[in-house]
Amino acid sequence: GRPPEELMDQEQSLREQLRKLLDWEDAHVSFDHAIEGMDPKKYGEVPQGFAHSVWQLLEHIRRCQFDILDFCRNPKYEEPASMEEYWPPSVAPPSQDAWRESVAGFHRDREDLKKLVNDKRIDLFSKIPHGSGQTYLREVILVADHNAYHVGQIVATRRALGNWSNI
Repeated sequence: GRPPEELMDQEQSLREQLRKLLDWEDAHVSFDHAIEGMDPKKYGEVPQGFAHSVWQLLEHIRRCQFDILDFCRNPKYEEPASMEEYWPPSVAPPSQDAWRESVAGFHRDREDLKKLVNDKRIDLFSKIPHGSGQTYLREVILVADHNAYHVGQIVATRRALGNWSNI
C-alpha cells in the first residue's frame, strides 16, 4: 500500500478539487458570472421555445443544492413530497428581495458544502448514515454537475432574452 502521508496528500488534493468544482470556471461560466448584470425586468421572462425563466432556474438550483446539503448533514432529512417542490410556483420572483435572498441562499449553501468537503472528520468515500448507499463524494459531485447544467441554461436563456454579453 501507499504510505499514510501520500494518502493524506491525495485526500487533501481531492478535497481541494471538490471545493473548486463547486464554483470554478475552468470548463464553463460560473454561477456568479451567469447572473451578473442581469436586467431585473427580465428575471421572470420565458423566451419563446424555452421552458423556464432565469428566476425559475436560479430558485431551482438553490432549492436542489440546499436539499442535497440538508441530506448530507441532517439525520432527520426528509425527501420533498414531490418534484414540484424543487421549482418555484411563479415564473417571476415575487420581489427584488426574493431574488437577492435566493442568490444569498445559494452562496451560503455553496460555502457550507465547501466546509463539509473540507471537514476531515467526514470520510468522503463513506456512505451517508441515513441514506440508501449514497456517499458524500457522490452528493458533492451531483451538486456541481446539476448546477453546471442549469447555469448553462441560465446563459442560454439570457442570450435568448438579449441580455447576455461575455463580460
